[in-house]
Amino acid sequence: MRVILASQSPRRRQLLGQIGLEFEILVPEADEGFDSAQPPEEIVRSISRKKAEAARDLAGDREALIIAADTMVFLDGARLGKPRSEAEAFAMLSALSGRTHHVCTGVTVCQGGRMETRPETTDVIFRPLTEAEIRAYIRTGDPMDKAGAYGVQGMAALFVSGIRGDYFNVMGLPLHLLGRMLAGFGVELLQ
Repeated sequence: MRVILASQSPRRRQLLGQIGLEFEILVPEADEGFDSAQPPEEIVRSISRKKAEAARDLAGDREALIIAADTMVFLDGARLGKPRSEAEAFAMLSALSGRTHHVCTGVTVCQGGRMETRPETTDVIFRPLTEAEIRAYIRTGDPMDKAGAYGVQGMAALFVSGIRGDYFNVMGLPLHLLGRMLAGFGVELLQ
């Protein structure tokens, strides 16, 4: 069966490889606009579906199994995207300091005329950060291409005092949820 990951994220590629799935990459152009009045779970579900639909159209293979995801970071209901500057990264990390925020991912799996989309939310707790720590982390360059200005799999792991939910969701792909969804499409990864 042809499996397509509709993402250019190196972290998603790594995670799919980690669970032994053979796949190809297809990065479609998809409208990622959203209504900010919607709940976070609905926003990521909607964008994930749009990515999967665009990938299905681009693949030209109705029987290919498409996996798409969209991950966003929310603090007090406000979305924290990728920082556009070091000053913006500093502001985001300062806001996250000593607080709990939410990482929401919408995952879509589709094949043929069947499409399933589910959200996953993980709570991430940051310990209080000093200004010096934040500035040192920004100097690594790591925050600049990540939602919320941090990557849990890198140096920012030093900031995380707790996680409630799927750790892999914080990296961009909730593997527990994806595994259950794939099983529903007949893909058993442990057989």
